[in-house]
Amino acid sequence: MESFLELKTPDEAFEIIDQWGPVGEEVVSLENSLDRVLRRDLNAPEDLPGFFRSTMDGYAVKARSTFGASETLPALFDITGEVRMGGGTKCVVGNGQAVKIPTGGMLPEGADGVVMKEYCNHLDEETLEVSRAISPLENIIQPGDDFSQGDILLNRGRRLRPQDLGVMAGFGLVEVPVFKRPRIAIISTGDEIVPVGQLLLPGQVRDINRYTLGALCRKAGAEPICMGLCPDRFDILKEMVQEALSQADSIWISGGSSVGTRDLTLKVFEALPDFELLVHGISISPGKPTIIGKSGTQSVIGLPGHVASALVVAEIFMTRIIFRLSGDTGLSGRPGCIVDAELSQNIASANGREDYIRVRLIETDVGLTAMPLFGKSGLISTLVEADGLIRIDMNTEGLYQGERVKVMLFSFTDGGLR
Repeated sequence: MESFLELKTPDEAFEIIDQWGPVGEEVVSLENSLDRVLRRDLNAPEDLPGFFRSTMDGYAVKARSTFGASETLPALFDITGEVRMGGGTKCVVGNGQAVKIPTGGMLPEGADGVVMKEYCNHLDEETLEVSRAISPLENIIQPGDDFSQGDILLNRGRRLRPQDLGVMAGFGLVEVPVFKRPRIAIISTGDEIVPVGQLLLPGQVRDINRYTLGALCRKAGAEPICMGLCPDRFDILKEMVQEALSQADSIWISGGSSVGTRDLTLKVFEALPDFELLVHGISISPGKPTIIGKSGTQSVIGLPGHVASALVVAEIFMTRIIFRLSGDTGLSGRPGCIVDAELSQNIASANGREDYIRVRLIETDVGLTAMPLFGKSGLISTLVEADGLIRIDMNTEGLYQGERVKVMLFSFTDGGLR
């Protein structure tokens, strides 16, 4: 079995994480499908729109009847009817005839274009003057212009946005096939950890990780299950993990992942059925003592206890696990998750590991500036002040002031900087 000294590179850790897949499937209502992940391609059951529609308020005409029309020599039309919204018209448009039509109205038979009302003038109630020529199909949406029958509307693995719900609504899709949200069991360990509402005695700290990790799960599309606090006791932790395995798709334990006589996470994992240790230590800072394993098909994770280390590891690696378990195929290149900035000062780094530096973004006249926030891994103040992370490659000894860097904004990192 691997020792803690046999560190995995971040890329090796990502390859291991990518072995997991979706946890299950279900059908949800259209109203409840926002941010869910599609489990199959959706195809257009019909053309959208299903009829010729006007894109302007104006008059439906035969385009050739307007040819040569100008402000000095307008074309004259007989007004023969009006299109009402939500219905058609029995009018048939012939040469020199015009039918009033609203935006979105169904084009009457015989018409092949719409003259905007700005270019129309009433000589009387039955006679229209048109001062501009139009081309065939001008100001018209044709059947299938949006989607043609059989087109792929949305691809499998897509996380649904408001506009995606809109297109499904346009086709009358009231039920949506999605992957289940992964359930993540969270356990905080340590004799010193107490509930947040408890008064502190000397040497005690409140349970921060439950809330940061739980919120990150929700943000990434998972359902956190708080299993509670666990003292540094093998039997109690083992019992809690076994209970978590019956409820969740992945188990995250914060604390107890380092090498030491009182670090119980790995010992408990090793007592699980069909356990396989995949990672014990990643060459990153902060977050080196991270454990990734599996019990059967379920992922079991040991995170550092220090709040900054735990959240940075969760941002970089655990979001990727959530996306894999969710069926989300958009693991990289998410718009808005990475921004370019200029580094405000030199940063030193040790060779042979990747450093993730918390930074605050400052907007200047020439763009964004990334200001590093240094602090020990047990402090949460640097996380509160930070907007994101910058990565220093393991083969680099640091970055220089003025250098352009990529900033991974919190909660959308998923390893996408690579």
